Amino acid sequence: TERMGDAEGKSNFLIPGAIIVAGAVIALAIVYVNGGLGVRPAPSPERPPTGNGTPVPPSQVSADDDPILGDPNAPVTMIEFSDFQCPFCARFWGQTLTQIKEKYIKTGKVKFVYRDFPISSIHSEAEKAAEAAECADEQGKFWEYHDLIFARQDSMSIANYKRWAAELKLDTASFNSCLDSGKYTEEVAKDFSDGQAAGVSGTPTFFINGRSVVGALPFEQFKTVLDKVLAGE
Repeated sequence: TERMGDAEGKSNFLIPGAIIVAGAVIALAIVYVNGGLGVRPAPSPERPPTGNGTPVPPSQVSADDDPILGDPNAPVTMIEFSDFQCPFCARFWGQTLTQIKEKYIKTGKVKFVYRDFPISSIHSEAEKAAEAAECADEQGKFWEYHDLIFARQDSMSIANYKRWAAELKLDTASFNSCLDSGKYTEEVAKDFSDGQAAGVSGTPTFFINGRSVVGALPFEQFKTVLDKVLAGE
């Protein structure tokens, strides 16, 4: 997961005849967890992230009206709160989601829901990318657009969002108007707010039938949780 934390440094300098204690210097720092899985605000003590695939007690997390991949009637709902500019979200998309699709989504066991959690303080393109994907969803191409953003994460820009819409043969006039107007700014903000209310503090964070799993974890760790949920454990 990607998390933003506070790093506090204190320095003591010994000077002949006197000891002067330097004041605390506070600066933002990237805090790596689980072998470098991300940047996120320090977690609240009430909802500590697992970081290792171990679910915490279920939360009431709604799929809202966000895009669904798979059978809407699948017994398990897997909700991802994600940031299109987060490298660890791209890692999950590139390394793990494909396997989850094959084993669980295409077989009707799991429906996958994407919700926005753009961490704009460190990802300047994340908010507009989320809005662009919503505009693509308006024309029935959310998942294709979602895949393009993650595949081309190193070239994110408003100009490219519009080019990619044309590449997917969307109605570009409608798409461009949608993006430029900020039509989905409030929708993206609502996802972010809902995520915070559920205890999300970084990306990617998942809720599997309400059980929180944090991080771009390997497929086998998701498999363990999904199989337990499917078995009613």
